[in-house]
Amino acid sequence: MANQQDTNKFYILMITLVATLGGFLFGFDSGVINGTVKGLESAFDTKDFGSGFNVASMLLGCAVGAFFAGRLADKYGRRSMLIISAVFFTISAWGSGIATSSPEFIVYRIIGGLAVGAASVMAPAYISEIAPAQYRGALATTQQIAIISGLFFSFLSNYILAYFSGSAENILWMDFETWRWMFWMELIPAGLFFILLFFIPESPRFLVASRQKEKATQVLTKLYGSLGVQKVAEIDASLSKDHHQPKLSDLYDKTLGRIRPIVWIGIGLATFQQLVGINVVFYYGAVLWQAVGFDESDSLLINVVSGALSIAAVISALLLVDRIGRKPLLVIGSVGMSITLGLVAFAFSTGMLTSSDTLQLSDNMGLLALISANAYVIFFNLSWGPVMWVMLGEMFPNQLRGSGLAVSGLAQWTSNFLITLTFPILLGSLGLSFAYSIYTFFAVVSIYFVIKLVHETKGKELEQMEG
Repeated sequence: MANQQDTNKFYILMITLVATLGGFLFGFDSGVINGTVKGLESAFDTKDFGSGFNVASMLLGCAVGAFFAGRLADKYGRRSMLIISAVFFTISAWGSGIATSSPEFIVYRIIGGLAVGAASVMAPAYISEIAPAQYRGALATTQQIAIISGLFFSFLSNYILAYFSGSAENILWMDFETWRWMFWMELIPAGLFFILLFFIPESPRFLVASRQKEKATQVLTKLYGSLGVQKVAEIDASLSKDHHQPKLSDLYDKTLGRIRPIVWIGIGLATFQQLVGINVVFYYGAVLWQAVGFDESDSLLINVVSGALSIAAVISALLLVDRIGRKPLLVIGSVGMSITLGLVAFAFSTGMLTSSDTLQLSDNMGLLALISANAYVIFFNLSWGPVMWVMLGEMFPNQLRGSGLAVSGLAQWTSNFLITLTFPILLGSLGLSFAYSIYTFFAVVSIYFVIKLVHETKGKELEQMEG
């Protein structure tokens, strides 16, 4: 029995690692833009709003991809949506590199956004639906490790390529600019993801919901051994009494005449994760540090360091999430982000604009901004980064999971889009200090939100989740 359990654990781990390649691509595709902004501005002659839209355009696709993947997954399956996302990742990586105009580039980035949006909700949902409750949080947290690893390797790849060419705007190989090669690096993990997805099973919870109990039994037996048959009955009992296919209207409580509270909590978690401004660091890190006086090479290197610190923080979250729970980590993260964001805003408020519109900080304030910003990244990746995705993947009842993820994913990526689009405008008009003061405000509000409204899910089976 012990050997069987070890075999099952290894099998579950292998499946999880394949699914988290979607998270890796999510991170890589999101982060690769960071080092290409100057190259894009030079190639397409865009500034401020145009530059912001080149970066933020992907997020429109993310919002649509997350919503429709969540809905279509209830009809066609979780794995099927991941396969489609792998195809879109490949198309986007190639197309973004060959684009000859801003509109063409935006089309390919939106296609990439569809892939990121789909992977962002489907990977944690898939992992939650194949993982046992006792270590579901740790396995779901590997999704965030994959996201941060994708970000880290995109930063590292950008740094290495720019190092050899001298700048993202310079020609690297075969008469193509470096920024194009930065996008093409993504073709390697995208191809691997597509191939490996054909070697993992469909989610057993989807199979039960779609009345494929025989297949579900086979998958669950391979996952849980002799408990597989019993698990099928438990999953079936957790679905609606009339056994109708999960649908968006399930989110509305007809008895009470209102949207179910769990939906608002999901939307709140998804939105606050973005309103604290984390993707300003991910998407505009190089631009941000150049704005306070660092050169391009140093700015890209700071991104690499931030990525490495992020990975270490998420590994810490992986070790803690099934021990101390989801809610305590969220509270710790909110408090830590409130303090560190406030310090960053203060440091930037002391700066003086030079004639070239660069924010000049004193040595002490520059150091404070650098340390506080990296501490903020650590607190985020210890808490809201992984835990938000863990909770969205597990907090909804089986009947509501696809639809709940669709709505929460739409909210997450819409708020992400707004934050990303507005940052260059805030940077150019009101300054870095004002922008970071806004993010500090939302971090403070998130403390109240978690303490008052979020419920712990640690150790609960998915069939025990209440809507």
